[in-house]
Amino acid sequence: MSELATLARPYAAAVFKRAKETGKTEHWSKNLALLSAVLADDAVLAIVNNPKVTGARVSALLLDICEGLDQEGNNFLKLLIQNNRLTLLPAIAQIFETLKAEDEGYIEVEVLTAYAFSKEAKQDFSAKLEKNLNKKVHMNVTVDKSLIGGVLVRAGDRVMDGSIRGQLQQMQKALL
Repeated sequence: MSELATLARPYAAAVFKRAKETGKTEHWSKNLALLSAVLADDAVLAIVNNPKVTGARVSALLLDICEGLDQEGNNFLKLLIQNNRLTLLPAIAQIFETLKAEDEGYIEVEVLTAYAFSKEAKQDFSAKLEKNLNKKVHMNVTVDKSLIGGVLVRAGDRVMDGSIRGQLQQMQKALL
């Protein structure tokens, strides 16, 4: 993944810079999400990765599928095809979202919990995370029964494991 991120970072930074210049960060966010979703389809990916299919045909296919793209989006897509970097799109989209979050002063947080939060508990937990991370938090909460109890929080490169499963794994390592 680090090699993909290294290759994708300049593209994401350039797109973010252009999005900021034109005031269209949300528009670019949607475009990159659309392109990533299209490339996540196995049938499309098979065509894109087929060496017998020319770049022009791949370009025509993707432009037909993504007809809602503006001229800049079309140009960006053509650039990635021309440079043989189309498979970087998911990483580009992810890095773009990170840059956007940093610029807007929030952080995307993935929260795995053993049991669903009540509305009040979710708000309370969000407030505590904001205080701990010193940023506004956008939480994506997923229930994972394998945690047994507690929560696992991923915020950027930070991981906070307050789950029973995590504690059991730490105990296991300590005993070996």
